[in-house]
Amino acid sequence: MRKLKSHFKFNKQERSGIFFLLLFLIVLQLGYFILDFYQLNEKYPLIIDSDTQVKIDSLKNALSKSDTIQMYPFNPNYISDFKGYTLGMSVDEIDRLHNFRETDKFVNSAKEFQRVTSVSDSLLNIISPFFKFPEWTRKATFKYGKRSVEVKTNTNTEKLVWQDLNAVTAEELQRINGIGEKLSARIIKFRDRLGGFLVDDQLFEVYYLDEEVASRILKRYKVINKPNIVKININTATAEELSKLVYIQKVVAQRIVNYRNLNGSINSLSELLKIEEFPAERIDRINLYLSL
Repeated sequence: MRKLKSHFKFNKQERSGIFFLLLFLIVLQLGYFILDFYQLNEKYPLIIDSDTQVKIDSLKNALSKSDTIQMYPFNPNYISDFKGYTLGMSVDEIDRLHNFRETDKFVNSAKEFQRVTSVSDSLLNIISPFFKFPEWTRKATFKYGKRSVEVKTNTNTEKLVWQDLNAVTAEELQRINGIGEKLSARIIKFRDRLGGFLVDDQLFEVYYLDEEVASRILKRYKVINKPNIVKININTATAEELSKLVYIQKVVAQRIVNYRNLNGSINSLSELLKIEEFPAERIDRINLYLSL
C-alpha cells in the first residue's frame, strides 16, 4: 500500500512538468480540431441552389422594408397625434393644427397647412404629395337641379349639361372611353353598397377604376340628387351594423364598440382617430354616414 502511494507523490518540479504536459496535449487537440474543421469546409463547401437563394433574398428585402412606414393619401385636416408623430411633425406643430381645427376651420392647400403648422419646407416637400383635399377645394362650385345642371363656359356660347351620377346606368357608362362591361358593373355595385354617391370624389374609390377614367366620367356626370342616407348612430350601433359601411372593416368596427363600452360613449367623431387601424384618411367621408 505504501509502495502504491509513493507513485502519486510528486515534488514541485514534477507537478509543474505534468501541468505543462497536460496543457500541451489540450492545445494540440484544439489545433487538430480547428484544422480539421477548416479542411472539411474547403472540401465540402455550403452550396445553395437558386430557389433557396431567391427565398433568402426576398427575406432580406422584407426585413429591410419592415422598419419603413408606407404612406397613403390622407386629408391633413384630420392628423392625429400618432399620425403627426409618424410624419415627423413636432408636438408644437401638431398642437397648432389641432388648435386651428377647434375653430371649425380647415386647411385647403399645402401652403395653408404650412402657414398654420409652421412645418419646415423640407418636411412639407416630403408629406404634401400625399395630401388629399376634398374635391370642392379644387373645382368650381356648381348649383345642382333635379336631373341635370347647365354650366356656362367662358365664351358664354356653349353649355355643358351634367347628368346625375346616381342615375347613370351601366350601359351609359360603357359609352365612356376606358369603361367596359366589368368596370361599369363594378361602379354600379359600389354605388349600391353606398346607397348612392353623396359626393363626386367617391367615384375615385371604386376598385381598379383608373383616376384618369374616373375624371373622364365626372366631365359628364355629377352627384345631382343626393340619396337620403340614414346615418348610423355610433353610440348605439352594433359591430355588424358598423361593418356594413364600406369604409369600416369588421375588426375596426369591433374595436369601435370595445372603445365605446370602455369609455361609456363617444362624444365626438374625432375620437375615432384614437382607434387602432381606423382609416384616418377617410374620416371626412365616414362622417357623412355616422351620427352621435
